[in-house]
Amino acid sequence: MTIRIGIAGISGRMGRLLAEEVAAAGALLAGGTTRSGAAPAGAAVLPDFAALCAAADVVIDFTHAHAAAAHAQAAAAAGTAFILGSSGLSAADEAAVSAAAGRIPIVYAANFAPGVNLFLAIAERMAAALPGAQYDAEIVEMHHRQKVDAPSGTAVALGRAVAAGRGTTLEEAGRESGRDGHCGPRGTGTIGFAALRGGQVVGDHTLVFAAASEQISLTHQSFDRRVYATGAVRAALWVRGRAPGLYGMRDVLGM
Repeated sequence: MTIRIGIAGISGRMGRLLAEEVAAAGALLAGGTTRSGAAPAGAAVLPDFAALCAAADVVIDFTHAHAAAAHAQAAAAAGTAFILGSSGLSAADEAAVSAAAGRIPIVYAANFAPGVNLFLAIAERMAAALPGAQYDAEIVEMHHRQKVDAPSGTAVALGRAVAAGRGTTLEEAGRESGRDGHCGPRGTGTIGFAALRGGQVVGDHTLVFAAASEQISLTHQSFDRRVYATGAVRAALWVRGRAPGLYGMRDVLGM
């Protein structure tokens, strides 16, 4: 049976790419929701998110962090699998998504690009080998000028990967960002963040491990948003029929 995939925010930039990737994958586009703008030709526009869930086997949502909790709850109520790619979720939002995952399968990822998820895995392994007492970890990211959250979800995921590799959490390790003026010396073992915004940069992320005698940098650059759409549709095809639970893109990739 052909899988039916719904798209929240189908008239937006990501929504249109997702619609194209659904078609390329041979899946059925169940329709989408939109706040403004026209949907792609031939795509059904549903009145609200609940109606979209009722029409689809899986719904993909890249809309906004503020909608994530409500959308996860609506998907759970409908029994519809959910792919969530919004960034900037609060701790309460993430808790709501986790609770919904007790009823349906949810794939929630900071980034759906395969290369980024490999980057995260490598970052964790490197952090395990490079102790925070000797190697300062700094994460630098740059995105287009319209991006509203900082640091990016991918940057935070990198911070979490570094912390996990060092046997702790990002909250316990401590975040350093927005340095300005006489802010004092860098804290040992903390994880630093710097967010740049400008132009139409799709997404650049660099992780630096800096010690007294050496420095190692890892960089990932996204040149086309389509890589996120392709990854999200791949997740939608993978999640159908899975048991309820909170999955990540690493699960989808078999990593």
